[in-house]
Amino acid sequence: MARMEFNVFAKACPSRPTLEHVTGRWGSLTLGALVDGPLRFNELRRRVDGVSEKMLSQTLHALERDGLVHRDAQPTNPPRVDYTLTPLGRETAERLLSLIHLLEERMPDVLAAQQEYDAR
Repeated sequence: MARMEFNVFAKACPSRPTLEHVTGRWGSLTLGALVDGPLRFNELRRRVDGVSEKMLSQTLHALERDGLVHRDAQPTNPPRVDYTLTPLGRETAERLLSLIHLLEERMPDVLAAQQEYDAR
């Protein structure tokens, strides 16, 4: 089978929505939060401070559909659902965390640039 070519800069490329799911505020934070291991919904919601229940649910559905997150529902009473990264999700999250760590390390430079810009 021939390998398909994807170009995220092309409007109709199917990689574009996936990029949006991964790089959106809640997608990147959700993936980063799951790097350390499986979390239940409310554990994940506490870890990703500020996300609403609705947004987290939508984010998890999108990431699961894209093959980045696995949802493991246990048939217990009450039901138990754990979320984990798939191998693709782990690779993606690790790359995102590199960017997140870079930004955290360089925040003094970012804040200085913002202050300089705002002073104009």
